[in-house]
Amino acid sequence: MLEAILTSTEKASSWHDEAGRLRTLLNNDGYVPVRARLASEDLDFLGMARDNMLTFAELGLRLLDLHQPRDAGGITSDTAHPILRCRSCMWRWPCPTFRAMSESFGATPAAPVRV
Repeated sequence: MLEAILTSTEKASSWHDEAGRLRTLLNNDGYVPVRARLASEDLDFLGMARDNMLTFAELGLRLLDLHQPRDAGGITSDTAHPILRCRSCMWRWPCPTFRAMSESFGATPAAPVRV
């Protein structure tokens, strides 16, 4: 599923810059009366974009829920800051999965995400 999303995304055109220009054309009904030339790849991407984003967001939240810190249970001299391990993969906290996701989303990996 993720590979299919990546492939269709790479084939589709970026609408990032165009979306800003189109926003200025909104009419009183909240629509943009515009004619656009879209390739079949663009239509395929746009047709599945909402479902793909919902699936991807659900996956991200489930992964973050799996990779949360827990007390490692070891003896430490700093009782205020116990050693933490990921409750899923048991790496030292923050685990590589949580760190990679945090970096991808622009967050700092220090604090756990509660979902």
